[in-house]
Amino acid sequence: MDNQVYLKNVATLQFNVSKCTGCGMCVEVCPHGVFKMIDKKASVTNCDKCMECGACKLNCQANAIMVKTGVGCAAAIINGFINKSEPTCGCGGPKDVCCN
Repeated sequence: MDNQVYLKNVATLQFNVSKCTGCGMCVEVCPHGVFKMIDKKASVTNCDKCMECGACKLNCQANAIMVKTGVGCAAAIINGFINKSEPTCGCGGPKDVCCN
């Protein structure tokens, strides 16, 4: 499971290492192992693993993490499947790169 990614190059995850206090909560709550601790600070292992659930942001008391939950290509694909329609994410990317 360590090699799995969610979607490539679409995650809205932003991490500010200078704000990180090293509490490790992001490492604990991330269901996909996006974060790991290096030299007493969190680090992003692979942004493409992020499913934009927001658990890291909600648990970061230092406000070092920003992520838009429930947005982007992943939500578009899920909503398209549920509604039996073509996915539309609004990212402006070409169809062969996004929501395909």
